Amino acid sequence: MIQLSAEPLQIGEIIDSVRDPAAGGIDVFIGTVRSRSADREVVALDFEAYEPMALREMAAIIDEATKRWSLVKTAVVHALGRRLLGEAVVVIAVAAPHRAAAFEACRYIIDELKKRVPIWKKEIFTDGEAWVQPHP
Repeated sequence: MIQLSAEPLQIGEIIDSVRDPAAGGIDVFIGTVRSRSADREVVALDFEAYEPMALREMAAIIDEATKRWSLVKTAVVHALGRRLLGEAVVVIAVAAPHRAAAFEACRYIIDELKKRVPIWKKEIFTDGEAWVQPHP
């Protein structure tokens, strides 16, 4: 499962999508909107993406992780649009034969996603707003 979603992320469904009898461990990362950034009060986050390229790069990252850690199933879903405090903005679920592989692969996927995938984040503060990454 690889998705960009303007709808609220369905965490339980995403986790369920990677369940498999061959997996001895499932690791999950859930990124959420936090209340402070650089000593400023955050109200919300806005996400935009170059969707075709983002989905291709997400697939490439999953392929790399699957080969490296012999993953059974993976799911990566990232939010688009506005998200309020506490809302999930990214969910990564990784099923692997062993827990160590699941942990390592999940961390690899989120780290690579943040580096390589063209998803842009604007922080909305009580006193203004700012793009976190350069916006095209």
